[in-house]
Amino acid sequence: MTPTKLMLVDDHSIVRDGIRLLLEQAEGLEIIDEANDGEETLDKLKIHQANTTLPVLILMDISLPGMSGIQTTQVISRLYKSVRVLMLSMHNNEDYILRSVEAGAYGYILKDSSSDEMIKAIRTIASGEKYYSSPVASIILSGYMQQLKKGSRHGRTERQSKLSNKEKEILQFLVDGMSSREIAEKLQLSVRTVDNHRANMMRRLQVRNAAELVRMAVEDKLI
Repeated sequence: MTPTKLMLVDDHSIVRDGIRLLLEQAEGLEIIDEANDGEETLDKLKIHQANTTLPVLILMDISLPGMSGIQTTQVISRLYKSVRVLMLSMHNNEDYILRSVEAGAYGYILKDSSSDEMIKAIRTIASGEKYYSSPVASIILSGYMQQLKKGSRHGRTERQSKLSNKEKEILQFLVDGMSSREIAEKLQLSVRTVDNHRANMMRRLQVRNAAELVRMAVEDKLI
Protein backbone atom coordinates (compact mmCIF):
# COMPACT_ATOMS: atom_id res chain seq x y z
CA MET A 1 0.00 0.00 0.00
CA THR A 2 1.34 3.43 -0.97
CA PRO A 3 1.73 5.56 2.17
CA THR A 4 -0.18 8.83 2.52
CA LYS A 5 2.32 11.68 2.11
CA LEU A 6 2.08 14.37 4.77
CA MET A 7 3.64 17.76 5.43
CA LEU A 8 3.86 19.42 8.84
CA VAL A 9 3.60 23.19 9.21
CA ASP A 10 4.24 24.72 12.64
CA ASP A 11 6.59 27.44 13.80
CA HIS A 12 7.59 25.43 16.89
CA SER A 13 10.03 22.66 16.07
CA ILE A 14 9.23 20.86 19.33
CA VAL A 15 5.59 20.62 18.25
CA ARG A 16 6.57 19.27 14.83
CA ASP A 17 8.87 16.73 16.49
CA GLY A 18 6.04 15.56 18.72
CA ILE A 19 3.59 15.18 15.82
CA ARG A 20 6.24 13.44 13.72
CA LEU A 21 6.96 10.96 16.50
CA LEU A 22 3.26 10.26 16.90
CA LEU A 23 2.54 9.80 13.20
CA GLU A 24 5.61 7.73 12.41
CA GLN A 25 4.12 5.03 14.64
CA ALA A 26 0.95 4.93 12.53
CA GLU A 27 0.80 2.54 9.60
CA GLY A 28 0.49 3.98 6.09
CA LEU A 29 1.54 7.56 6.87
CA GLU A 30 4.74 9.22 5.64
CA ILE A 31 5.95 12.71 6.55
CA ILE A 32 7.80 14.01 3.51
CA ASP A 33 8.47 17.58 4.57
CA GLU A 34 8.12 20.29 7.23
CA ALA A 35 7.85 24.07 7.23
CA ASN A 36 8.06 26.85 9.82
CA ASP A 37 5.65 29.32 8.26
CA GLY A 38 3.30 30.02 5.38
CA GLU A 39 5.86 31.39 2.94
CA GLU A 40 8.19 28.43 3.44
CA THR A 41 5.23 26.10 2.96
CA LEU A 42 4.37 27.64 -0.42
CA ASP A 43 8.02 27.63 -1.52
CA LYS A 44 8.34 23.94 -0.69
CA LEU A 45 5.07 23.09 -2.43
CA LYS A 46 6.44 24.62 -5.65
CA ILE A 47 9.44 22.29 -5.42
CA HIS A 48 7.25 19.26 -4.69
CA GLN A 49 4.98 20.13 -7.60
CA ALA A 50 7.97 20.31 -9.95
CA ASN A 51 9.11 16.89 -8.68
CA THR A 52 5.55 15.46 -8.71
CA THR A 53 5.87 14.70 -4.99
CA LEU A 54 3.11 16.89 -3.60
CA PRO A 55 1.80 15.80 -0.20
CA VAL A 56 -1.74 14.50 0.01
CA LEU A 57 -2.34 16.37 3.23
CA ILE A 58 -0.82 19.23 5.21
CA LEU A 59 -1.21 19.52 8.97
CA MET A 60 -1.35 23.28 9.34
CA ASP A 61 -0.91 25.31 12.51
CA ILE A 62 -3.42 28.16 12.47
CA SER A 63 -1.10 30.65 14.23
CA LEU A 64 1.98 31.25 12.10
CA PRO A 65 4.34 34.24 11.86
CA GLY A 66 3.72 36.34 8.76
CA MET A 67 1.05 34.58 6.71
CA SER A 68 -1.43 32.92 9.04
CA GLY A 69 -2.42 29.30 8.63
CA ILE A 70 -5.78 30.47 7.28
CA GLN A 71 -4.18 32.72 4.65
CA THR A 72 -1.78 29.96 3.65
CA THR A 73 -4.65 27.48 3.36
CA GLN A 74 -6.52 29.90 1.11
CA VAL A 75 -3.57 30.01 -1.30
CA ILE A 76 -3.08 26.24 -1.20
CA SER A 77 -6.74 25.53 -1.93
CA ARG A 78 -6.52 27.82 -4.96
CA LEU A 79 -3.17 26.68 -6.39
CA TYR A 80 -2.92 23.03 -5.33
CA LYS A 81 -6.28 21.36 -5.80
CA SER A 82 -5.02 17.90 -4.85
CA VAL A 83 -3.54 19.02 -1.52
CA ARG A 84 -5.86 19.00 1.49
CA VAL A 85 -5.32 20.91 4.69
CA LEU A 86 -6.08 19.75 8.22
CA MET A 87 -6.01 22.73 10.54
CA LEU A 88 -4.42 22.22 13.95
CA SER A 89 -5.22 24.82 16.55
CA MET A 90 -5.41 25.50 20.24
CA HIS A 91 -8.28 27.91 19.49
CA ASN A 92 -11.81 26.57 19.94
CA ASN A 93 -13.03 29.85 18.50
CA GLU A 94 -15.96 30.31 16.10
CA ASP A 95 -14.23 33.00 14.06
CA TYR A 96 -11.08 30.92 13.48
CA ILE A 97 -13.08 27.80 12.69
CA LEU A 98 -15.48 29.40 10.21
CA ARG A 99 -12.68 31.34 8.49
CA SER A 100 -10.70 28.09 8.14
CA VAL A 101 -13.66 26.37 6.52
CA GLU A 102 -14.18 29.32 4.16
CA ALA A 103 -10.46 29.24 3.27
CA GLY A 104 -10.83 25.64 2.09
CA ALA A 105 -9.59 23.56 5.03
CA TYR A 106 -10.78 19.95 4.87
CA GLY A 107 -10.70 19.61 8.63
CA TYR A 108 -10.10 21.32 11.94
CA ILE A 109 -9.03 19.64 15.16
CA LEU A 110 -7.71 21.00 18.41
CA LYS A 111 -4.10 20.46 19.45
CA ASP A 112 -5.21 18.74 22.62
CA SER A 113 -7.01 16.06 20.57
CA SER A 114 -5.95 12.48 21.18
CA SER A 115 -3.46 10.80 18.87
CA ASP A 116 -6.19 8.41 17.74
CA GLU A 117 -8.40 11.32 16.67
CA MET A 118 -5.56 13.01 14.78
CA ILE A 119 -4.83 9.81 12.85
CA LYS A 120 -8.54 9.28 12.21
CA ALA A 121 -8.82 12.86 10.89
CA ILE A 122 -5.83 12.37 8.57
CA ARG A 123 -7.18 9.12 7.13
CA THR A 124 -10.67 10.54 6.74
CA ILE A 125 -9.41 13.59 4.85
CA ALA A 126 -6.98 11.54 2.76
CA SER A 127 -9.96 9.48 1.58
CA GLY A 128 -11.61 12.65 0.28
CA GLU A 129 -13.98 13.40 3.14
CA LYS A 130 -13.91 16.23 5.66
CA TYR A 131 -13.30 15.89 9.37
CA TYR A 132 -14.11 18.18 12.28
CA SER A 133 -13.85 17.17 15.93
CA SER A 134 -17.16 17.16 17.81
CA PRO A 135 -16.90 20.60 19.47
CA VAL A 136 -15.72 22.13 16.18
CA ALA A 137 -18.58 20.54 14.23
CA SER A 138 -21.06 22.00 16.71
CA ILE A 139 -19.61 25.48 16.21
CA ILE A 140 -19.74 25.12 12.41
CA LEU A 141 -23.38 24.03 12.59
CA SER A 142 -24.22 26.92 14.89
CA GLY A 143 -22.53 29.39 12.54
CA TYR A 144 -24.31 27.89 9.54
CA MET A 145 -27.69 28.20 11.26
CA GLN A 146 -26.97 31.84 12.09
CA GLN A 147 -26.18 32.50 8.43
CA LEU A 148 -29.44 30.83 7.41
CA LYS A 149 -31.36 33.05 9.83
CA LYS A 150 -29.65 36.16 8.47
CA GLY A 151 -30.43 35.04 4.94
CA SER A 152 -34.04 34.40 5.88
CA ARG A 153 -34.37 37.85 7.45
CA HIS A 154 -32.74 39.44 4.42
CA GLY A 155 -35.08 37.56 2.07
CA ARG A 156 -38.13 38.60 4.07
CA THR A 157 -37.06 42.26 4.02
CA GLU A 158 -36.42 42.02 0.28
CA ARG A 159 -39.88 40.55 -0.34
CA GLN A 160 -41.50 43.20 1.84
CA SER A 161 -39.81 45.93 -0.19
CA LYS A 162 -41.45 44.59 -3.33
CA LEU A 163 -44.91 45.45 -2.00
CA SER A 164 -46.46 48.88 -2.03
CA ASN A 165 -48.44 50.15 0.96
CA LYS A 166 -51.68 49.58 -0.94
CA GLU A 167 -50.65 46.01 -1.78
CA LYS A 168 -49.78 45.31 1.85
CA GLU A 169 -53.20 46.61 2.82
CA ILE A 170 -54.92 44.35 0.29
CA LEU A 171 -52.73 41.42 1.37
CA GLN A 172 -53.82 41.88 4.97
CA PHE A 173 -57.47 41.67 3.91
CA LEU A 174 -56.71 38.51 1.88
CA VAL A 175 -55.11 36.96 4.96
CA ASP A 176 -58.29 37.88 6.87
CA GLY A 177 -60.27 35.82 4.37
CA MET A 178 -61.96 38.63 2.48
CA SER A 179 -62.92 38.27 -1.20
CA SER A 180 -61.87 40.68 -3.94
CA ARG A 181 -65.36 42.20 -3.94
CA GLU A 182 -65.29 42.74 -0.15
CA ILE A 183 -61.83 44.28 -0.35
CA ALA A 184 -62.95 46.53 -3.22
CA GLU A 185 -65.89 47.79 -1.19
CA LYS A 186 -63.71 48.30 1.88
CA LEU A 187 -61.11 50.35 -0.02
CA GLN A 188 -63.52 51.95 -2.46
CA LEU A 189 -61.78 50.39 -5.44
CA SER A 190 -63.03 48.38 -8.39
CA VAL A 191 -62.88 44.59 -8.17
CA ARG A 192 -60.67 44.62 -11.25
CA THR A 193 -58.17 46.92 -9.51
CA VAL A 194 -58.00 44.60 -6.49
CA ASP A 195 -57.50 41.58 -8.76
CA ASN A 196 -54.72 43.41 -10.63
CA HIS A 197 -52.96 44.20 -7.34
CA ARG A 198 -53.23 40.56 -6.30
CA ALA A 199 -51.87 39.35 -9.65
CA ASN A 200 -48.95 41.79 -9.41
CA MET A 201 -48.10 40.56 -5.91
CA MET A 202 -48.21 36.94 -7.04
CA ARG A 203 -45.90 37.72 -9.96
CA ARG A 204 -43.34 39.65 -7.92
CA LEU A 205 -43.33 37.16 -5.05
CA GLN A 206 -43.25 34.23 -7.49
CA VAL A 207 -46.23 32.31 -6.14
CA ARG A 208 -48.79 30.48 -8.27
CA ASN A 209 -52.08 31.25 -6.57
CA ALA A 210 -53.82 33.24 -3.85
CA ALA A 211 -53.44 30.41 -1.31
CA GLU A 212 -49.63 30.46 -1.70
CA LEU A 213 -49.68 34.25 -1.49
CA VAL A 214 -51.55 34.15 1.81
CA ARG A 215 -49.29 31.41 3.21
CA MET A 216 -46.15 33.40 2.33
CA ALA A 217 -47.65 36.51 3.92
CA VAL A 218 -48.25 34.63 7.17
CA GLU A 219 -45.07 32.55 7.30
CA ASP A 220 -42.73 35.38 6.27
CA LYS A 221 -44.62 38.04 8.22
CA LEU A 222 -44.90 40.29 5.18
CA ILE A 223 -47.67 42.34 6.76
